[in-house]
Amino acid sequence: MTRSAEDTYRMPGRLAALLADASTEAVDAAGGRAGGVYLRSSTPGLLRLAVLSGLPGQLFRPWWRMHVDRPFPVADAYRLGVQVILPNATETMRRYPQFAAGLPFPFGSLYVPVVAAAGSAGSSGVYGVLTVLRATAPDATELLPVRDRLTRIAEELGADLRGLEAGAVPPVVWDGEPLCVRPPSASPAAGRTARFAWDPATGAVTADERLQALLRGSDDALSVQELADAVATPADAPRVLAALRETASGRPPSLPLYVRAEDGALRLMELWTAYDTPAEPPDPYRVRGVVLDPGPGTAADTAADLLPDGVFCLDRLGQVVYVNPRATQLLRRSREELLGRSLWEAVPWMNQPACEDHLRSALLAPDPVHCHVRRPADDGGEFEGDWLALSVYPGPDHLTCTLQPAGRITDSPAERASASGAPSMAPLYRPIVLAIALTEAVTARQVSAVVMRELLPAFGGRRLAIYLLQERHLYLAWETGFPPGFLAPFEGVALDAHLPGVETLTSGRPLFFDSMQDLAATYPGIPLDATEGARAFLPLIASGRPVGSCILGFDRPRSFSSEERTVLTALAGLIAHAMEKAQRYESEAALARGLQQALLPRRLSAHPRVETAGRYLPGTQGMEVGGDWYDVVEAGDGLALVIGDVQGHGVQAAATMGQLRSAVRAFALGGRPPDEVMSGVNRLLIDLDPGQFASCCYIRLDPATGAVQAARAGHPPPLLRDPDGSTHVLHLPGGVVLGVDPHADYPVTELRLEPGAVLALYTDGLVERPGTDIDVGITELRVALAKSGTPGGLPLTGIADRLTARARHARDRPDDIALLLATRRPARPRP
Repeated sequence: MTRSAEDTYRMPGRLAALLADASTEAVDAAGGRAGGVYLRSSTPGLLRLAVLSGLPGQLFRPWWRMHVDRPFPVADAYRLGVQVILPNATETMRRYPQFAAGLPFPFGSLYVPVVAAAGSAGSSGVYGVLTVLRATAPDATELLPVRDRLTRIAEELGADLRGLEAGAVPPVVWDGEPLCVRPPSASPAAGRTARFAWDPATGAVTADERLQALLRGSDDALSVQELADAVATPADAPRVLAALRETASGRPPSLPLYVRAEDGALRLMELWTAYDTPAEPPDPYRVRGVVLDPGPGTAADTAADLLPDGVFCLDRLGQVVYVNPRATQLLRRSREELLGRSLWEAVPWMNQPACEDHLRSALLAPDPVHCHVRRPADDGGEFEGDWLALSVYPGPDHLTCTLQPAGRITDSPAERASASGAPSMAPLYRPIVLAIALTEAVTARQVSAVVMRELLPAFGGRRLAIYLLQERHLYLAWETGFPPGFLAPFEGVALDAHLPGVETLTSGRPLFFDSMQDLAATYPGIPLDATEGARAFLPLIASGRPVGSCILGFDRPRSFSSEERTVLTALAGLIAHAMEKAQRYESEAALARGLQQALLPRRLSAHPRVETAGRYLPGTQGMEVGGDWYDVVEAGDGLALVIGDVQGHGVQAAATMGQLRSAVRAFALGGRPPDEVMSGVNRLLIDLDPGQFASCCYIRLDPATGAVQAARAGHPPPLLRDPDGSTHVLHLPGGVVLGVDPHADYPVTELRLEPGAVLALYTDGLVERPGTDIDVGITELRVALAKSGTPGGLPLTGIADRLTARARHARDRPDDIALLLATRRPARPRP
């Protein structure tokens, strides 16, 4: 089926409605404070926040975009297709320190992938992630019923999205800003609620009795213009009319609409589309809506009007729904300028980092927060210092805020810049986020990727280049955003070159240029790219030793405040230390890789009746070398098939692996039975390195008869594919891992390997998947082995390649992988 142009045009509205409904239902089902849906975007590897329920989008802008490789719960839920449950702040900090550093408030959260419906046609995969933020819980078990409810909602949403996509182009993606929607109310709304419907095709507006009463009892037929004029003041009526027409086009407004009545009271309107058959939506949509008229002021509002302190209330989307006279004086805004508008739109100088952080806390956590905010000097301050004490008290549906004048407070340069309205972006960035992210990066490439992912968006940069110092020359380690080939002339420049990237390192001073013209004036003749933007050159110096230099590029000219210069210089120090650590790490890793390659078998012992094939894949995280090994050894009149896995990674693990491999070979060459081999190696490991342990599987094969003797020490069970293609797991009884108990026993199991059968030994890195039981991975490997064909049709080496293909192409391999396959050839007929 091909989607029509009209259907493609209407798809954003239908998609928004589905996501908004799922988000609000999830918040309600989980008893949450807020929720949302992340969807895949048209940019590969990038998720976008499509719907945010119960939180103002302005306050959570840093989380609008999410790379799937970031160590965040949303990214893991999408990339791995697993549910993530974080019951409290302690568990969040333990598992996702970067996420916890960005939102250091006491709340719990759940993340459920939205997957294409099982068995449906078309492409498969994960559309996005449904998430809910809620009150903390002691542990994850308390949230299991909540998880089950969210799973059902996510499954229904996945089925709806599959139906929306219907195999046509374009696919379901989200590339815009998030829609912010109101969550379910915790208490019934006060005042009078009236309902209406509008059919744009006929122009008819039907109103219920309450709306007719609101409109002074008129029961005459209304036009949409008359409805807008009757509900709102002449100043707000155009906004109502525009929202009605936008909803009719299939794109309902993302925020509830606050309008003022003729008496100045605030009214709330909510609109949505309505159609009977989702497969054939009308064009235009019919519109339904409600009007909440709070009526006369409540007793509480009347009392608050008389308070000496300023009091105002925000709904959970940050819009002002009440303000008392004293608050209008302190905020220097009239009621008309405040009511029905977001706090940041009505009072721009409240858009201060400290204030935003406290408001985020009040929205996510149950405790009141208190801070000081400073009005800009040009706002006509009434009190000494022009500071206001702000307190925010959370509620289920609203935040109640109090204001009172504060005495003079010694302000920092950051506070002066923020209060003056200077366009400083540095305070919005938490250096601890970069610091924590850098602790998880171990290679120069990973450090550079973290800087690109964390630092550039925080400061509005679009270009990044990192150069590292080697033998008094600078070499490019990472770049992004520059025109192809532009940086080539700067590769390998010496430290005496008259270039800003060199001089920032040799002088130890950062260099800032507000525009390319400023850069060209200071360095005449330097190659310039096509942009006119600003540049920052930062020295990377760790413990007094030069490491390299970092270049940040911006698309437009801009100035750098003193605070931004200070923050960027400090962040450059963090980057330098991370790079220095990465260089030491890579030197050690190179040594470990060389040691490991030297210890792995260059060739496997051969026998005319036995074919073997082995594969080893290093992990892509951490040291990238570990203690996995495999071997085939002549053992008397037979062959020994060995596979093992030493705990840990790095030089120590590789060295221990080499010692164990040598010990196994020595015992095997002596023709000892498997239990004696395992016991001897176990005692040797305890003597060599107490506290280190390893798993191992040892199989002695008689090539002539196919007789097998097998022993296992805490290792995953082998797989056997019979000549007829049936494949099963060999659940061999075994002992504990090597290196734990010097008196451990390792029972021997006897079986037979028929000609044409394939025996598969492997390490856990091949079958373990984050968030799933290892038995699931073993089952998947067994199925893959069964489908790999017979040795006669596919060489054993081809089977080995097929079984490791998924791991070989995976971007992340947390553990190294070893695989050993063996098969007996049929006996040659005698002439």
